Amino acid sequence: MSIQWFPGHMHATRKAIQDRVKEGIDVVIELLDARCPGSSANPLLAEMTGHKPTLKLLNKQDLADPVRTEAWLAHYNAKPATRAIPLDTAMRAPVAALSKECRALAPNRGGMAKPLRILICGIPNVGKSTLINRMLGRKAVKAADEPGVTKVEQKLVLENDVYLFDTPGMLWPRIAIPQAGQNLAASGAVGRNAFTEEVVALDLLQTLRADYPDLLEARYKLGELLHTGDEEQVLSQIGRQRGAMQSGGRVNLQKAAEVLIYEFRQGVLGRITLETPEQFAAWAAAAVLLDAEREAKREARAAKRRKGSGRREDPDGDDDTEIEPEG
Repeated sequence: MSIQWFPGHMHATRKAIQDRVKEGIDVVIELLDARCPGSSANPLLAEMTGHKPTLKLLNKQDLADPVRTEAWLAHYNAKPATRAIPLDTAMRAPVAALSKECRALAPNRGGMAKPLRILICGIPNVGKSTLINRMLGRKAVKAADEPGVTKVEQKLVLENDVYLFDTPGMLWPRIAIPQAGQNLAASGAVGRNAFTEEVVALDLLQTLRADYPDLLEARYKLGELLHTGDEEQVLSQIGRQRGAMQSGGRVNLQKAAEVLIYEFRQGVLGRITLETPEQFAAWAAAAVLLDAEREAKREARAAKRRKGSGRREDPDGDDDTEIEPEG
């Protein structure tokens, strides 16, 4: 199932980012979800920001697999004009830490004559508003545990010579990598009307059984079913254990899926990261090939239609003669 979610205000956000870049931005802060750093990186951002120096913050790292977090930090820190650091709610003095990183990325900016201008971006529900409020020491922006809360751009003063431009959370019009869409839905970045919980839960279970079977067993006591059953059987067992039952002794798979997704998001299952840099690169490569195949098929169909519309029956009835289409 392909997951897509791009409500109307995200079109306005994209234009606001483009306009802000034209007016002048020195550094871009992109918040990523440390549980899915590749899936939560906006592929349009570099294009829109003109490849400005970027600070990537792997937020919610306290919920993520620390070994995989280190791999993702190394992956992003190897890119030019890019710095990546982990972040969570326990981080002290975030203003000083983030300002220091941004100043290092734009060493020629600073002081009242040339204030440092920072654009902060991220997918919905990645924790951007909460971070900004902690940086300012007050509730300057609305924060909630759901996507799509921030709707308009705001200019905030972090220090005398540091300005922060906050933008609403934004995805991209087409999520070309199916697994990225599933991971975004599992992490809470996508509105609930864009996906089916049961489908996302089954996909999540497939990942957890492959990469974190011990955490699943510790939480749900699945026994042999963890290895011998399919994802739906495992989800049914989770539903039975959590009381997600309906009349006739049947398991309510919808409620069971909601339980699993909620406990993953809250970190109840343990510290989990849904992808490695190598896995995400493979998914991206497969998506490029699939798009190329689809485009080739579209071009073949279009060529066939053009060829068909450019022929007419020969007056003698024994041959077709090509004619130039009008217009």
